[in-house]
Amino acid sequence: QVQLVESGGGLVQPGGSLRLSCAASGNIFGISAMGWYRQAPGKQRELVAGITSGGSTNYADSVKGRFTISRDSAQNTVYLQMNSLKPEATAVYYCNFKSLRMIVTHDYWGQGTQVTVSS
Repeated sequence: QVQLVESGGGLVQPGGSLRLSCAASGNIFGISAMGWYRQAPGKQRELVAGITSGGSTNYADSVKGRFTISRDSAQNTVYLQMNSLKPEATAVYYCNFKSLRMIVTHDYWGQGTQVTVSS
């Protein structure tokens, strides 16, 4: 059974950096995209960064120029490098894999990892 395991969250001071990782514990076939979402207290979950199986990336306007999404060559792990962190980045971050099999898009979610930016 496929699971996504996240790591790398924690407490960091404003201006600091963190690198999140998300690895699939089983094989996911037909991956079309991978991404990172976050949910802050009192807010809806939002897309932070995404990358397609072809390597195209997109970012939320709030993180452009500071966050970088990447993947390994096997496409079983996705990373989020977060630089110049601001307090408003505090949230639970969830990784997401999408796969297209038959005509159905399947979503796989990590368990979430807490990122807290505070002095």
